[in-house]
Amino acid sequence: MVIDYTLYLVTGRSVMSSKHLTEAVEQAILGGCTMVQLREKDISFADFCKLALEVKQVTDKYHIPLIINDRIDIAMAIKADGVHIGQHDIHASIARKMIGNDMLLGVSAASKEEAIQAMKDGADYLGIGAMFPTVTKTDAKLVSLEELQNIRSEVSLPIVVIGGINKENAGI
Repeated sequence: MVIDYTLYLVTGRSVMSSKHLTEAVEQAILGGCTMVQLREKDISFADFCKLALEVKQVTDKYHIPLIINDRIDIAMAIKADGVHIGQHDIHASIARKMIGNDMLLGVSAASKEEAIQAMKDGADYLGIGAMFPTVTKTDAKLVSLEELQNIRSEVSLPIVVIGGINKENAGI
């Protein structure tokens, strides 16, 4: 599978306009989304697996990679394309050992130091942010454009910017 990081969707059922997540994901893909991260914070293992399998049917239909946020167990259980972890989740080097080299490993970073460490630990790509204030993670530290440029100059991995991105600020 060719990985295109151009338009990376992080799901958030609390802020979506569609009634069903699978419908929202399909609409996003039809609108140009090239990668989907399923992010669920307050859901049981069984419900997350069920939802992930439903979303995976949609992403597989369009050959779009599905990344599971935080939950390596669920990513492995449903054979997702990858997992994305934050700085307060399992250490990236341990995650890499668990998932092997066939799954993508994304790591959130908000500084040059975190980005360099993630690269050393085996990350395939970085999620840099939050770039803008976001209602889905109100405690997220904002990353300046200057820090993003510092990260880009030190790290050769693909970067997706995350946090509060919408149609008004996507072109900045």
